[in-house]
Amino acid sequence: MKTIKAIIIAVLIWVVGVSFFTLSYYLPVLEDLELQANLTLATILIPTVWLGTHLYYQWSGSRHGLKVGIIIVSTLILMDALFTVPYFIIPYGGSYQEFFGAITFWLIAMECLLVILLYWNTNINSKTINQ
Repeated sequence: MKTIKAIIIAVLIWVVGVSFFTLSYYLPVLEDLELQANLTLATILIPTVWLGTHLYYQWSGSRHGLKVGIIIVSTLILMDALFTVPYFIIPYGGSYQEFFGAITFWLIAMECLLVILLYWNTNINSKTINQ
């Protein structure tokens, strides 16, 4: 059940991320719209992943942050493979190789994992140690 809750939270994080990524193309601020979309995504994911992780631990106890992070990031990658690439990337001339081969993709994935680990370390692990 804990894994299903992490997957549900990951899907919600994915929906928010894709929404902001897509909307950023309609509000051009920078000349490079792809850079703008990636910066928007990287920025919005910090509070979104933090809130998602907070909800997970509020519902599911104290599972290690690395395990939660791997489940969430793996789910986000799967959602990108199933939906983002075929519906948002390929129609505009992109490919799976281009999407998953981009360093920005992996930096954003690492950012998500680090936010989850930071939340766990500051809010869950520190309370366990202090008790």
